[in-house]
Amino acid sequence: MIRFILNSKLIAADEPPGMLLLDLVRYREHLTGTKIGCREGDCGACTVLIGELTGGGMVYRSVTSCLTALGNVHQKHVVTIEGMNMEGLNPLQQAVCEEGGTQCGFCTPGFIVSMAGFCLSGHAPTQAAARAAVDGNICRCTGYKSIERALDRMNDLLKEAVSGELRATSGGEAASYKLQATSGGLDKMRFLVEQGILPEYFLDIPKRMAELALEPNGAVRAAASEGEEAASYKPQAASGRNGLDTRGRRFLGGGTDLYVQQHAAMVGADIGFLTVGDQLKGIVQEGGRCVIGGAATVTDLMESPVIRQAFPRFEHYARLISSTPIRNIATVAGNFVNASPIGDLTIFFLALDASLTLSDGVARRELPLRKFFKKYKTLDKRPEEFVEKVSFDLPGGRGLFHFEKVSKRTCLDIASVNTAMLVKMEGGVITEGHLSAGGVGPVPAYLEGTSLLMKGRRVDEGLVAEVLESADGEIRPISDARGTEAYKRLLLGQLIKGHFLTLFPGLSVEALLEI
Repeated sequence: MIRFILNSKLIAADEPPGMLLLDLVRYREHLTGTKIGCREGDCGACTVLIGELTGGGMVYRSVTSCLTALGNVHQKHVVTIEGMNMEGLNPLQQAVCEEGGTQCGFCTPGFIVSMAGFCLSGHAPTQAAARAAVDGNICRCTGYKSIERALDRMNDLLKEAVSGELRATSGGEAASYKLQATSGGLDKMRFLVEQGILPEYFLDIPKRMAELALEPNGAVRAAASEGEEAASYKPQAASGRNGLDTRGRRFLGGGTDLYVQQHAAMVGADIGFLTVGDQLKGIVQEGGRCVIGGAATVTDLMESPVIRQAFPRFEHYARLISSTPIRNIATVAGNFVNASPIGDLTIFFLALDASLTLSDGVARRELPLRKFFKKYKTLDKRPEEFVEKVSFDLPGGRGLFHFEKVSKRTCLDIASVNTAMLVKMEGGVITEGHLSAGGVGPVPAYLEGTSLLMKGRRVDEGLVAEVLESADGEIRPISDARGTEAYKRLLLGQLIKGHFLTLFPGLSVEALLEI
């Protein structure tokens, strides 16, 4: 039995764990404010909040319910637009209404929910952060300037809270709350309730979630960890394609790709939920290496002190990957196992020469990420295995890293070509070089020959020319909807020049333009 709190109601669902949250919300609970749009995680009409109890309180994330399996909300708090409604409009709804931020209204619930998620987050109330919070919501008829004005009004309210110069809504008495940086901190929740942004029942949710967490997991099964019974995690038959067993158990992370491609098959599948529990999560530094659990999300990477210190521009890179609701549930391992030739995280970690740890619940084995991809959508992975963790050497002071991506739109789009480069320097000489590229072959490409070419070389315009020639010889792009073969070759060359110009600003732009 899957048990979770939907708005203020305790839900006990005996539907298949692979059923989508969107379908339960609309067709069983009849909460039709959560809309059906693309069913691919693109439009944001189905956005809900999912809250999880942590040591610092409740952490809420905006997610697309059209890609979220019921099993992934077990013992969590799900908030739809109905869960934010009160007798009158709350300040977010009022701002959207008064600023003309809605016309047909189809997208409006998703925008309001994403705005509430931003209010519950630990982000500073800046204009850029507020706009980023709705990067997964699309409006087809209103025009974004009116929505942006509503976001600005939301920010003004939050800035009052941060400054401490606010008045309690009841009795006009002065009140000051230090808002915790932790998402969903009780002080922040209390402020949002007093401002009428959230209903009062939110204040009881942490206690109710703690009580719910004491209940057994029931029918929702996490993937096996060391010491658990292995037999129940063995598949009934092996297929080999994508490392998935089409007649046995399926492993599910965030579901952001599986439910797009194989919705019907996933609903009734025997699923091992990799994001249930904490055994496959976490981002830690072990000596000079970073170890990331396979179920860590892109948002987890963005918020990790280890990642932020190692890659100061990581937030910029991550903003190029999908959208906030997708980043909140998409897992690192899922990006690898999807085996897309343009997987953004895959290209990122290939340049770091990362290693994977695969597990079947009992035995483990390690292999380089660059050896994981055998041919198109085929992996060096047995059906009973899942990615337990990924690890890599931290670049350190000698390492220089850069990631580039070109797509037809900034958010919510796959790459035409993406690429990453890491070089380690000593005395002006490259001691180690790694270059990866996506969209230029049947698998995510680690350009081994070009990487070796850089070792022992000083960086100048001549080296860049050699790298471009070598990379062009290693790739095998095809013409498709993302661009012609010639365009992809040209684009990768330009992005490689971008790597060098960013990491070595002393290079001559004019000279590189002539290459």
